[in-house]
Amino acid sequence: MASASPTIVLVPLCVPGHLPPLFEAGKRLLSSGAMSLTVLFMQMTMAANLMSDVTDLIRRESESGLDIRFHHLPAVELPTDSHGTEDFIMRFIQLHAPHVKAALSGLASPVAAVVVDYFCTTLFDVTRELALPVYAYLPCSASMLALILRLPALDEEVSGDLGDMEAVDVPGMPPVPAALLPTPLMTRGPNYAWLVYHGKRIMEAAGVIVYTVAELEPNVLAAIAEGRCVPGRRAPTVYLIGPALSVKAPGKQPHECVTWLDAQPSASVVLLCFGSMGGSFPAPQVREIADALERSGHRFLWVLRGPVPAGGAPYPTDANVDELLPEGFLERTKDRGLVWPKWAPQKDIIAHPAVSGFVTHCGWNSVLESLWNGVPLAPWPLFAEQHLKAFELVSVMGVAVAMEVDRKRGNFVEAAELERAVRSLMGGSEEGRKARVKAAEAKALCRNAVEEGGSSYVSLQELAREMLQHCGREAEDSAS
Repeated sequence: MASASPTIVLVPLCVPGHLPPLFEAGKRLLSSGAMSLTVLFMQMTMAANLMSDVTDLIRRESESGLDIRFHHLPAVELPTDSHGTEDFIMRFIQLHAPHVKAALSGLASPVAAVVVDYFCTTLFDVTRELALPVYAYLPCSASMLALILRLPALDEEVSGDLGDMEAVDVPGMPPVPAALLPTPLMTRGPNYAWLVYHGKRIMEAAGVIVYTVAELEPNVLAAIAEGRCVPGRRAPTVYLIGPALSVKAPGKQPHECVTWLDAQPSASVVLLCFGSMGGSFPAPQVREIADALERSGHRFLWVLRGPVPAGGAPYPTDANVDELLPEGFLERTKDRGLVWPKWAPQKDIIAHPAVSGFVTHCGWNSVLESLWNGVPLAPWPLFAEQHLKAFELVSVMGVAVAMEVDRKRGNFVEAAELERAVRSLMGGSEEGRKARVKAAEAKALCRNAVEEGGSSYVSLQELAREMLQHCGREAEDSAS
């Protein structure tokens, strides 16, 4: 009887910015060798909408014909003593350790590797007990990996809060203003401690899979490879696999936003979209955005969402534009603007030839979608590590125009500042023109990376080969 083919086990964090790219990368690994894919889902009972996304993904991929198996882990009691988002997530993941161990032990196929979201490094203990190779997956830039790897040493070097420093040394980057660090790193506490913990545990991984492109972040990647983030220690091998963008299904009815774009001139529209969990702004900020767009004179597509409901998934509701927008705004801008109050297919929109600029929250998926299409950005970071990414996009990559975001006022942007950024982004300044040239260069880099022989293609092949070799060594050890 033929033995079962090896399987790669994914343990994702089921949130929009983390699950889709990891899953797409897993599918691409299937094409690199004779392996199957097994996905272990944690039941996020506190967020019904997130689990609805998982259900949709399973239904869609079950029809793909690929060798993918889905396994729902048993539900756990939610932590009640956590102190902040990161602390809650980490405690939630820790509670799944015995269920992950049971699932891995019960698989009929030999396990080639376990790939866990970097928030799941507590599960390294399980993989070590089972003698399975584990890889950490980062759905973000290499600069964020450099910062995470640097954190344990930084934690020992600095006695106070990192947020009190003027700048932080992230190898391969210009000095990063401390005011742009992810919020959990500003002050010491449970959330800060968890990120330091991740920096230590990632060093134990067989490799780190990063959703980026080698040519976009060469200096940071060189710093990691040379050990400058972890002096005196050898950093784990880094595999770069971005972008892993799913292809739109053929024959699908175009979305209303895409139909509207079809009627606009080429390269004439600025898109304002803030991800699956963004786009909801308080009324004063909505008025500032509306004033800026009206005064800019440019065509726009603005994805505006309503408030996030209390409890449950962090998805905003559909917006009531009549209540939120200034009186007469829609009538005055009807010939050049569309305010879309619901979820919008950002990937399809940003690929449209009418879109020429992107005001974004700097979620890494959004950034790579924009660069894949050569669209320059105006960063409006809102949470997590987005302020760091905005800094990198402007000061290192040069693919974005700077925009002043007042973090102390809830990331508030004045109308005059947004108007200036939109005008610049759409070609009204030398800064905007340079960003457009750099974005066009980034488009070529991204597309070349995933072509046969490109950097991401080669990296993915090397990763698949290493995983298969592990299975081969295990088989030889069992036979001897």
